[in-house]
Amino acid sequence: MQSTGSRRKVAPAAADGGDKLEQLLLSSTICNDEDLGPFVRKVFTSGRPETLLHHLRHFARSKESEIEEVCKAHYQDFILAVDDLRSLLSDVDSLKSSLFDSNSRLQSVAGPLLSSLDSFVEAQNVSKNVDFALQSVISCIKLMELCSRANHHLSNGSFYMALKCLDSIESEFQDKTSSSTLKRMLERKIPEIRSHIERKISKEFGDWLVEIRVVSRNLGQLAIGQASAARQREEDLRMKQRQAEEQSRLSLRDCDYALEEDDDEGGLGGDENDGYSNGNSCLLGFDLTPLYRAYHIHQTLGLEDRFKQYYFENRKLQLTSDFHVSSMTPFLESHQTFFAQIAGFFIVEDRVLRTGGGLILKMEVENLWETAVSKMCSVLEDQFSRMQTANHLLLIKDYVSLLGVTLRRYGYPVDALLDVLSKHRDKYHELLLSDCRKQISEALAADKFEQMLMKKEYEYSMNVLSFQIQTSDIIPAFPYVAPFSSTVPDCCRIVRSFIEDSVSFMSYGGRLDFYDVVKKYLDRLISEVLDGALLKLISSSVHGVSQSMQVAANMAVLERACDFFFRHAAQLSGIPLRIAERGRRQFPLNKARDAAEEMLSGMLKTKVDGFMTLIENVNWMTDEPSQGGNEYVNEVIIYLETLVSTAQQILPPQVLIRVLQDVLSHISENIVGALFGDSVKRFNVNAIMGIDVDIRLLESFADNLAPLFSEGDANQLKNALAESRQLINLLLSNHPENFLNLVIRERSFNTLDYRKVVTISEKLRDPSDRLFGTFGSRGAKQNPKKKSLDALIKRLKDVS
Repeated sequence: MQSTGSRRKVAPAAADGGDKLEQLLLSSTICNDEDLGPFVRKVFTSGRPETLLHHLRHFARSKESEIEEVCKAHYQDFILAVDDLRSLLSDVDSLKSSLFDSNSRLQSVAGPLLSSLDSFVEAQNVSKNVDFALQSVISCIKLMELCSRANHHLSNGSFYMALKCLDSIESEFQDKTSSSTLKRMLERKIPEIRSHIERKISKEFGDWLVEIRVVSRNLGQLAIGQASAARQREEDLRMKQRQAEEQSRLSLRDCDYALEEDDDEGGLGGDENDGYSNGNSCLLGFDLTPLYRAYHIHQTLGLEDRFKQYYFENRKLQLTSDFHVSSMTPFLESHQTFFAQIAGFFIVEDRVLRTGGGLILKMEVENLWETAVSKMCSVLEDQFSRMQTANHLLLIKDYVSLLGVTLRRYGYPVDALLDVLSKHRDKYHELLLSDCRKQISEALAADKFEQMLMKKEYEYSMNVLSFQIQTSDIIPAFPYVAPFSSTVPDCCRIVRSFIEDSVSFMSYGGRLDFYDVVKKYLDRLISEVLDGALLKLISSSVHGVSQSMQVAANMAVLERACDFFFRHAAQLSGIPLRIAERGRRQFPLNKARDAAEEMLSGMLKTKVDGFMTLIENVNWMTDEPSQGGNEYVNEVIIYLETLVSTAQQILPPQVLIRVLQDVLSHISENIVGALFGDSVKRFNVNAIMGIDVDIRLLESFADNLAPLFSEGDANQLKNALAESRQLINLLLSNHPENFLNLVIRERSFNTLDYRKVVTISEKLRDPSDRLFGTFGSRGAKQNPKKKSLDALIKRLKDVS
């Protein structure tokens, strides 16, 4: 070792500067563990491999010296460690012998204890096994009790409780049971039981879906029936109010009335706070328990969303099937069932929405309602377009309006349905007008133009009081002969029915102020239909004075009835009478009235003309004036007196006045016409004085009618003779030239035509102008009156 440590160090070979640099680079490359390939290629390229070998040998010699130094440094420590180990060997041997002795003593002492310990461990394991077995038995007993309880609930149909038992078995026993047989049984049976419950509850729900369709139809009919009953009660109250107002208006008696309010005990609404319960559903004839039970069971099964979707789809399919309208049954017969089914459907859905706990969403119900409204509107449009009977259209409209009232209570918008009804308003009224036209034509065709006989008070009430066409509030004695024929109450009933049907169609249609519409069509019915039918009757079917007089009397009564028609329309429309009377127009039957009076006047004029032909027998150059009137006037007066005695029992005073005025005016025109005509060549003052007596008789006839009429009406009759009276007064005047005075002419001769005056005045002859007058009178002085008349004639001819 010392020889190694004292070895001589090898001195590095001397080299030039370039060799030293290469040597350093090679040493650095080797120390860095880099590739020596470049150095090898370089030396072989330069042809000097000896240099590389020399450098490698030099690097190896330098590293050997380092290795020797490291080994020398660790060698001393290794020698010391070996010496320490040798000293420990003796201690280890002594310790080993001591441990062996202790182990021998321990084995001899612990042998009996180990045998006792093994017995204890064995007994403890047996005890644990027994305890585990007892716990397993107890768990199995509880499990079997739950299974038995679940079977009991299943057999009783208590599916929710059965599912709760299954949940308890799964959460408490299935994973903890030690019996693999029980565990396999539970793993197999629990899904089967759940599937069984789902099938059973789905079957119950399917049965409910079938049943609820019938229930919905009955429910819809019940709900609409209740709305109809409520509307009828409202109409009864309005009728009582109208009767009281009418009695108060007529001052028949003091009437006190009060509107009674029926308590609405909820109707079909039920209790809105009943949660999942049914509220009053059982009282209404439909039960939602099967639905809510199925929903609850599916919630328990974790199938809530699937059941919601299943429920919505099935109800949607049911609604779609409810939209079907059979082509085999007339819609008039099936419309109530059609609309009642839809109404019941949405009443049920409203209850489900409010009490179903989220089973159906409000948006889903609204979508179903929009679909239903669209379908109902299209069905109504199609059916209304086919209908040609007003009564059929009204029946369907009334039921649809009741449907709207019913469903509006549940918050469903019904404006679209009401718009469809309003859209067909014109068609309905046109059909109604057509029906009334036929009825009026039939009623007029059946008229016998005889005064109506009423034997009982109820007949008087039905034919007179109900239309307010009585002339007195005093009930007449029976039998009572009315001044009108049976046509009047028949036409009044037709018009009243038209008003009530029109108001019924316009009522409950979403529009509150509909009087203007009713009034418009009422005007058309009276002024177009009734007036036209009466005109046709007058022009084609009236023959004779008695029939013409009866028609004129009927027109007077119908004039009073028209007042009742417009008041009745206003009352039914809920419009105050003062507003309705403010918008009153003239008598709508004025054409027929004028035609009837004109026909009666024409017939009377024809009769009078027959008597007026006797004017040809008048002696126009008589020596003495007639004191008792000419023959024609006596015949005319006899006829007129007979006519008045009959007419005053039928015709109202105002009609009789107009007719007599027209006849007297015609008589006056005939008298003037006779004097003006070619048949009378000349006449004298005595003849004019006879005509004056005739006119006085006619005026006396007019004065004698004063008790029947007012004084003003009697004066009107006398004024009808104004033309003949003024002409006679002028011819008998001592100063006929006063006719030229505009003031006097306007006051006393305003009806005379100066051309007629000229012609008639020229025919007047003075007694001295007789053809065989006395020769002694030829030289007499001219009569001043004749002179004045000649001057009048001359002046009037100059003017003309």
